[in-house]
Amino acid sequence: MSRRSLAAALIAGAVVLAGCSAGSMVADHLPNAVGGLPDATPQRPTTSMPYPAVHDMPPPRATTVLTDAETKKLESDLVAARNRAAEAAARSAGDDDKP
Repeated sequence: MSRRSLAAALIAGAVVLAGCSAGSMVADHLPNAVGGLPDATPQRPTTSMPYPAVHDMPPPRATTVLTDAETKKLESDLVAARNRAAEAAARSAGDDDKP
């Protein structure tokens, strides 16, 4: 490999790597046919967006924990609803079997 081709390959590699950098806007100026942005792409914002507040704690909940009586009532309501649904499904399956 000659020195010229090696130098050309190194320069091409440097250009490719520079085009992939985070702060580069090279793709904004390239035609769409060679890998640029599509024509309908909106403009980039002039200021960067702030980072989301991932470490902020949410405010405390306004609701309280259910009492034992409320928990038992809720469970019995759910069991009754499940039983009603099962009976309705059994009745509709029985009606489907009749000619």
